[in-house]
Amino acid sequence: MALSEEERRLLEQMEAALAAEDPKLAHTLRGTNRRGVHRRRAALAGVGFFAGVALLLAGLQTQWWVSVIGFVLMFASVAVAVTAWRPSDDGAGQDSRRPDPSRTPGSGGPSAGFMDKMEERWRRRQDEGF
Repeated sequence: MALSEEERRLLEQMEAALAAEDPKLAHTLRGTNRRGVHRRRAALAGVGFFAGVALLLAGLQTQWWVSVIGFVLMFASVAVAVTAWRPSDDGAGQDSRRPDPSRTPGSGGPSAGFMDKMEERWRRRQDEGF
């Protein structure tokens, strides 16, 4: 829902007053950009992966344990990259874990979940005495 000009102006004044009164709290409330954090993690993971490849190749020429360290670094970098590579959740989409309040449990429709269907079957069995 869009704000009117007056509401937007009042909100900006309140934000400015908060920033002037307690700048540390205002900074904390602003938070960080999640997309930027994920992007930095992915970039760091890429650098770590290539460093691991370099250690792996250097270990082939020198000591075997250097290759093992390189492999572990590559594996950790891939793990960090995979966890950092997620779609951004900026609140635009509905959380799939929250139940839809418009749908009644056990409605049996095509949008009913597996657990809703199982609960409906259980209730029917209990009512029928099986």
